[in-house]
Amino acid sequence: MSLQGYSAPRTPEGRGSLVPYPPWHYVGAFLVVDYWADPEQAVAFLPEGVDPHPDPGRCAFVAADWQSCSESGDELVDPSRSQYKEVFVVTSGLVDGEEVTVCSYIWVDRDFALARGWIQGFPKKLGSIWITRSFGLGGPADPGMEPGARFGATCAAYERRVAECTVTLEHPSHGGPFHNAPPIVNVRHFPRLAAGAHDAPAVHELVRAVSRDRVVSEVWEGAATLELIGAPHEEHAKLAPVRIGRGYRFSFGYTVDDLETLRDLRP
Repeated sequence: MSLQGYSAPRTPEGRGSLVPYPPWHYVGAFLVVDYWADPEQAVAFLPEGVDPHPDPGRCAFVAADWQSCSESGDELVDPSRSQYKEVFVVTSGLVDGEEVTVCSYIWVDRDFALARGWIQGFPKKLGSIWITRSFGLGGPADPGMEPGARFGATCAAYERRVAECTVTLEHPSHGGPFHNAPPIVNVRHFPRLAAGAHDAPAVHELVRAVSRDRVVSEVWEGAATLELIGAPHEEHAKLAPVRIGRGYRFSFGYTVDDLETLRDLRP
């Protein structure tokens, strides 16, 4: 009898898999800060197959409070399997002349989201993440979507604060954050452990994220702050802001059941 399941651990019935079979459905509340890093540092984070953007320092910081489920939706009534938070930094580049974004750094606070990200090429690490919530009621404890509403997000990794941002809303946005339109490309990288093959990965490929059934709420924007804080075990502070643009708050949903391989990067 063969073992079942989409991901490890594969089990006799397949119910033990950390990541269920696609499709995966997502909805989340986002805080986004558009900003610019040192251009040389931003370009240094671009993987093989991605060329520098004409505005090479252009980046975005994203904090997302997610809820997700598989096709059955069973995770929604077992919330510890559906809810998670993450923060990430995207840089800008070009693939065959087309504008793209690259997820250069990302932390997440649940194991299933980390494993699902690795499958898609997102270089996820575990962190402790907190994001201001709004429940649509207003009042002292609910910032709401209105002028003056204040939102924040923090991230710590290995007990060290590594990132924090704030967004103070001013008005609905006409354009939204600039990272939303270009597709995201990543590198799926899975190394070998065999002696003599540590630098010859089993998988090393440039991939493009594919999603469908996308829905977006009204987007609000306002003034933003952002700090990427150095830590001995991290390099994300190389992408610290030299100029900060606008901040945004909105909700976003979509479904994933596909991934496009652009090229195999192995020699």
